[in-house]
Amino acid sequence: MTGGAGFLGSHLCKRLLDMGKEVICVDNFYTGSKDNLLPILDNPYFEIIRHDICNPLYVEVDEIYNLACPASPVHYQSDPIQTTKTSVLGALHMLGLAKRLGATIFQASTSEIYGDPKVHPQTEDYFGHVNPIGKRACYDEGKRCAETLFFDYHHKHGLPIKLVRIFNTYGPNMHPNDGRVVSNFIMQALENKPITLYGTGMQTRSFCYYSDLLDGILAFMDTEKSVVGPINLGNPVEVSMVELANLIVSLTGSSSKLVFKTLPQDDPIKRRPNITLAKKLLDFKPKVSLEEGLLETIKYFESMLTQNASI
Repeated sequence: MTGGAGFLGSHLCKRLLDMGKEVICVDNFYTGSKDNLLPILDNPYFEIIRHDICNPLYVEVDEIYNLACPASPVHYQSDPIQTTKTSVLGALHMLGLAKRLGATIFQASTSEIYGDPKVHPQTEDYFGHVNPIGKRACYDEGKRCAETLFFDYHHKHGLPIKLVRIFNTYGPNMHPNDGRVVSNFIMQALENKPITLYGTGMQTRSFCYYSDLLDGILAFMDTEKSVVGPINLGNPVEVSMVELANLIVSLTGSSSKLVFKTLPQDDPIKRRPNITLAKKLLDFKPKVSLEEGLLETIKYFESMLTQNASI
């Protein structure tokens, strides 16, 4: 599990251990945290390797989950060259490992490969609308190149691959300062600070609770080898940023007010997955409502603030 100490990776490590698997977590801890792994550190079937997948890795495994890469704009834009290297060189090294072992390899791709989409909702056959030289390009184009490499290895070497395009996902274990909208809004609301929106705040996103996403990933990994993707996974319920901010203010009982700033370059105006393919192939149906998921995420950040206050 590369990126196993990150938000999604840590939850996936735990889920696989609960299924009776042995798990090797690989992370350089650039954005991942050992705190996310505390509940499973004592599990005898779990081990951690501190490693940057921009360098080759030599282990013996049956499956590879490649989740390594900063996923929030704040983190991936802080070192764009390293972000591209992680996506591209990391993919090459993990694909090489999978080829040597004959292992099935999962790639955590992203809805960002669609860029600022001209097709709505986004389907897997849409090629996207991406600025290759913008501030977000290190992540967008890095992930697009990784997709190319995965399918080249599949077509040339018959490598069993599973490629998912992950749409906005949230929940406990998110980094409080990762710059993503859910964590930003919740932290600002809990501290009664102004909630920062960009542009008119009418941009839309679709938010999937982490447990629903994991259900989809594991169902995909359980399909025949001929089912390779790409497959969109996410929640198709679309909300505006203003709606999300007001909901979080209400759920936290905050006194925060909304403030508006200039829209960042290439920030997508709309984002919603078409999950028809996932429904058909995986029987994928998100179960956790936005309000339910936000309440659990708020509890997580509240406990984090309480712990920090007691230190």
